[in-house]
Amino acid sequence: MPKIKKKRTGFVLDMTPLVDIAFLLLTFFMFTAKFKSDTENEQKFVIERPKSSADTSKLGEKDLAIVKIAIDTVNSDTSYYYSISNEDVRAQVYQAIPTIPADAKAMIAVDSATLDRLIIETRLASKYKVKFAIDADKRIEFKWVADLMEIMRKYKQTEFQFVTDKEGGGL
Repeated sequence: MPKIKKKRTGFVLDMTPLVDIAFLLLTFFMFTAKFKSDTENEQKFVIERPKSSADTSKLGEKDLAIVKIAIDTVNSDTSYYYSISNEDVRAQVYQAIPTIPADAKAMIAVDSATLDRLIIETRLASKYKVKFAIDADKRIEFKWVADLMEIMRKYKQTEFQFVTDKEGGGL
């Protein structure tokens, strides 16, 4: 007498844990990714920083004012660019200076006279808590950096940081 064979059922794989893990990984990468800021998106210049190996500290992201000295790629002219990380202080400073348009973005191109006013207004608006950084292209003449340091010295802002790239020398 022949045996009764059971009908074979197909291979079943539960996809629920796989979908859960995929979404967990997706949310993890979304929360840890650092996107370009508005300031980085609107730059029309490239800064080639000088190399250094002395200090490896990073710039803080809170209460930071950066003065960038760069060669504009459109008209090949050296210019100052100014940005403030704290949005409240930025709005207060930009409103205090009449030459800055009301719709100014995070980073603005300025001349030395406006830069003079920006530095003092930034210090007053942040109650002297702001830290300054100079980010200069290595191809510019030192006169631009010296003029900026003289403006900062005039308002007793003698503490600032230079932004450099780390040297690849294996130290």
